[in-house]
Amino acid sequence: MTTLIKAMLLGGVLSWVVSTFVAASGSTGGLLQIQHVVIPGANFDGSLPVFALGTALAWAILALMA
Repeated sequence: MTTLIKAMLLGGVLSWVVSTFVAASGSTGGLLQIQHVVIPGANFDGSLPVFALGTALAWAILALMA
Protein backbone atom coordinates (compact mmCIF):
# COMPACT_ATOMS: atom_id res chain seq x y z
CA MET A 1 0.00 0.00 0.00
CA THR A 2 2.83 2.42 0.74
CA THR A 3 4.24 1.62 -2.70
CA LEU A 4 1.06 2.96 -4.29
CA ILE A 5 1.24 6.17 -2.25
CA LYS A 6 4.88 6.69 -3.26
CA ALA A 7 3.95 5.99 -6.89
CA MET A 8 1.10 8.54 -6.76
CA LEU A 9 3.53 11.19 -5.49
CA LEU A 10 5.93 10.44 -8.34
CA GLY A 11 3.06 10.40 -10.87
CA GLY A 12 1.90 13.79 -9.60
CA VAL A 13 5.36 15.30 -9.92
CA LEU A 14 5.74 13.91 -13.44
CA SER A 15 2.32 15.25 -14.43
CA TRP A 16 3.07 18.69 -13.00
CA VAL A 17 6.50 18.99 -14.68
CA VAL A 18 5.34 17.80 -18.12
CA SER A 19 2.17 19.91 -17.99
CA THR A 20 4.06 23.03 -16.94
CA PHE A 21 6.52 22.78 -19.83
CA VAL A 22 3.88 21.98 -22.46
CA ALA A 23 1.40 24.62 -21.22
CA ALA A 24 4.13 27.28 -21.10
CA SER A 25 4.05 27.34 -24.90
CA GLY A 26 0.27 27.84 -24.89
CA SER A 27 -0.54 24.30 -26.02
CA THR A 28 -3.08 21.90 -24.53
CA GLY A 29 -0.91 18.93 -25.43
CA GLY A 30 -3.44 17.14 -27.63
CA LEU A 31 -3.97 13.68 -26.13
CA LEU A 32 -2.29 14.80 -22.90
CA GLN A 33 -5.40 16.89 -22.11
CA ILE A 34 -3.53 19.49 -20.08
CA GLN A 35 -5.87 21.65 -18.02
CA HIS A 36 -5.25 24.83 -16.07
CA VAL A 37 -6.40 24.30 -12.47
CA VAL A 38 -7.24 27.24 -10.22
CA ILE A 39 -7.43 26.71 -6.47
CA PRO A 40 -7.76 29.86 -4.32
CA GLY A 41 -4.19 30.95 -3.76
CA ALA A 42 -2.62 28.62 -6.34
CA ASN A 43 -2.65 28.15 -10.11
CA PHE A 44 -1.10 25.15 -11.82
CA ASP A 45 -1.39 22.92 -14.86
CA GLY A 46 -2.20 19.22 -14.68
CA SER A 47 -2.94 16.22 -16.84
CA LEU A 48 -4.93 13.22 -15.65
CA PRO A 49 -3.66 10.84 -18.40
CA VAL A 50 -0.03 11.69 -17.61
CA PHE A 51 -0.74 11.28 -13.89
CA ALA A 52 -2.36 7.86 -14.41
CA LEU A 53 0.39 6.54 -16.68
CA GLY A 54 3.15 8.01 -14.50
CA THR A 55 1.62 6.45 -11.39
CA ALA A 56 1.30 3.04 -13.09
CA LEU A 57 4.89 3.17 -14.33
CA ALA A 58 6.27 4.27 -10.95
CA TRP A 59 4.20 1.61 -9.17
CA ALA A 60 5.56 -1.12 -11.46
CA ILE A 61 9.15 0.03 -11.00
CA LEU A 62 8.81 0.33 -7.22
CA ALA A 63 7.13 -3.11 -7.03
CA LEU A 64 9.97 -4.68 -9.00
CA MET A 65 12.54 -3.09 -6.67
CA ALA A 66 10.89 -4.57 -3.56
